[in-house]
Amino acid sequence: MVSILPKRPQQLILSPHTRFEAHASGFKPQSGGTGRDSDDHVRESTLDQLSHTGSTDDEDESEFPDGGVAAYLALLGSFMGLLPAWGVINSLGALEGYISKHQLASDSSSSVSWIFALYLAIVSASCVLTGAYFDRNGGFGAIVVGTVLFVTSLVATANCHTIWQFILAFSVLGGLANGILTTPLVSCVATWFSRKRAMATSCATIGGSLGGIIFPLMLKKLYVEVGFPWALRILAFVCLACLSFACLFARERVKQKPQAFSSKHEMAKFYVLGSFNWKYFCDAKYVFTTLGFSLAENSILATSTYIASYAMARGNSEGSSFTLITAGNAMQILGRYVPGYISDRYAGRFNVVIVMTLMAVVVNFAIWLPFGGNPKALWAYYLLYGFFSGSIFSLTAVCIGQISKTRDFGKRYSTAYLLNAMMTLPTIPIAGTIIGRGSVSDYNKFIIFSTCLMLAGGLSYAVARFLCAGVRICKV
Repeated sequence: MVSILPKRPQQLILSPHTRFEAHASGFKPQSGGTGRDSDDHVRESTLDQLSHTGSTDDEDESEFPDGGVAAYLALLGSFMGLLPAWGVINSLGALEGYISKHQLASDSSSSVSWIFALYLAIVSASCVLTGAYFDRNGGFGAIVVGTVLFVTSLVATANCHTIWQFILAFSVLGGLANGILTTPLVSCVATWFSRKRAMATSCATIGGSLGGIIFPLMLKKLYVEVGFPWALRILAFVCLACLSFACLFARERVKQKPQAFSSKHEMAKFYVLGSFNWKYFCDAKYVFTTLGFSLAENSILATSTYIASYAMARGNSEGSSFTLITAGNAMQILGRYVPGYISDRYAGRFNVVIVMTLMAVVVNFAIWLPFGGNPKALWAYYLLYGFFSGSIFSLTAVCIGQISKTRDFGKRYSTAYLLNAMMTLPTIPIAGTIIGRGSVSDYNKFIIFSTCLMLAGGLSYAVARFLCAGVRICKV
């Protein structure tokens, strides 16, 4: 009788003296002596070898369950955790649109933009803090700490009235909490799935899109019925329930038993050097993959932050502008799942993310820029953009995982966000300065700026793909 149960988690002993080098090997054909000859899983073919270009040579895919109760519970836990964490990021337009017209109505657009620029930059930078911790200890402790800080931030933001209050409560505290949560919530999925990693990660990140659907609609209704303070407090309790579920089930596959540090100095050295490992940037594939996602993601975040204000500047009501955000986030669900499935099954992760990035550039220049003043055209644009941007978000972690060892994924994924943070900090204020007083011509300049970022991201992904497989037409 053949067992269909996944293997028991391995016990991995990690020493604080252990050094992990970044994997920077190029394409190497896998040996064909595995004895697996089924039609649906032929690993000896050149096409399948190229689909794993840049991945590790010493990791056997058979070690990953790619399914089972424990794997899907971890996936569900990640989904529930990313629902509030990324759901709030996808709802920044609903928050910016409200406070810029009420609490901060007397402040300029560029001043208000610093709240969200700092928030997104701190989210990206604080991802680094939990990379080495996750690889050594797992994600439970980080998720618990992040949950407490995340809920506290929303409750504190409810009482804010000035820019500096919003920066301290939302940008600093909330950004730190979100970054601490992101790395373990995304990384735990990568420890359970290999062949299905893109689809699994896409399913987990759908939680962020679902949060982006629920939260703007909920806030729009609560702003009117109970006011801003209680709207944020109710949101905090909803997030607490979701994150509590994530604390219980978002667990990694390998149960690690690290050796104790001999001193606090040794512990600090391990976590600091592990989190900020600049040696990863010696790998050209890693550099251009990180550059590609940083540029593309900053373009998406800038667009999603100001799309509600843009819609209102074009004559749409506040309610319809918030609904537009919800509709775009709904399309992100399809954008996260469908391209993830196609990339795993047929096309390859890098190929798909390049196409999706370039399609986002096309709809920006072909629909948003010339026809943004037409409500129907604006809705058509943002629905399409939601689909393309969703795939970019979901495939980021998968592309990094494809060129990384699983044991180093947490550190390499979090380090990638350090570069993202460096770009995010100036991007949103620059966008706010370009928008200025919010005239149509100013918004058109912003559209060009955002689209150029997306185009640069797509070209960077293309360079990374070239470094992995050259100019071959193949699954990468």
